[in-house]
Amino acid sequence: MRALVLTGPEAAAVHDVEPPTPSVGQVIVDVHRVGLCGTDIAFFRGTMPYLADGRARYPLRIGHEWAGTVAALGPQVPPAWLGARVTGDTMLGCGSCERCARGLQHACARRFEVGVLGGWDGAVAEQVAVPVTSLFLLPDAVTDTAGAMVEPGANAARAILAGRVTAESRVAVIGAGTIGLLAAAFALAAGAEVHVIGRGAAGLANARALGPAGVWRPQNAPRLDYQLVVEASGGLGMPQLAVDLVEPGGVIVCIGIAAAATEVDTRVLVSSDVTVTGHLSGSPAMAATIESYASGSVDPEPLVAATVSMDRAAAVLAGWRPGDAGPGPKLHVDPRR
Repeated sequence: MRALVLTGPEAAAVHDVEPPTPSVGQVIVDVHRVGLCGTDIAFFRGTMPYLADGRARYPLRIGHEWAGTVAALGPQVPPAWLGARVTGDTMLGCGSCERCARGLQHACARRFEVGVLGGWDGAVAEQVAVPVTSLFLLPDAVTDTAGAMVEPGANAARAILAGRVTAESRVAVIGAGTIGLLAAAFALAAGAEVHVIGRGAAGLANARALGPAGVWRPQNAPRLDYQLVVEASGGLGMPQLAVDLVEPGGVIVCIGIAAAATEVDTRVLVSSDVTVTGHLSGSPAMAATIESYASGSVDPEPLVAATVSMDRAAAVLAGWRPGDAGPGPKLHVDPRR
């Protein structure tokens, strides 16, 4: 089969590789759509921390935001899965440790991450092998495009759930990339007053299209009482901005990963009784995200600017964008093209 293979920094090409064979409890999925994200770009550039600490190494095959159809079953997989439209969790815990037993497989010390960690081949390929336990069924109302947006959407949805957002909430989202825009969309679906803070003109325009109460650059963001602040930019100084914005007793959820260590004034956190949490994964919110997409309360499709063939995936990682791409921040790959 054909798959995108990264062989080193700035080196990626489509190769002919052996198709996967399902082990016990695994399925083979024909990939219909897969998203490319900042993690994939970091692997392409050679800046992903997992490369530095040895938990990932070249050659590697990326792709962890995907949707497809189950094409083959391994031993001990119920036959009803054959032909099912699915997406899957990126985080594959060991299943036997204390964290996995507590439902924290996304924090398992021995976890694999599809297309990211531990050498588990990703989905920028015609097929991908995954455990059946990681799968989520996609209803007919969720297209392949939306299905490949479940994984990033779950990261955003989990942040909104952590903030217990209601129609009485005021929410600030820092960052107008894919995760930030999805976080804003989930908060708006909950009826909250939402303000989006970003730097790039394109991201700010995408944020305005969602219809929030305000769209701001960091230096102009109003100091209102925000019960939840989602830091989805990874920008240096943005965690401290989150601290400056959150109301006493409020919640800060950090999703963005900065390129270097950042500082926050913990005296403010203590004196204001603020809760700060970091979210590595959307695993706990995958099902809720699918429900939101299926009901139409959140529509991720406008965030997908274009879908390209696998032969153009390396160019996308290097910064290329189709001339006819829409305004959204996300680019998808159709491995069948």
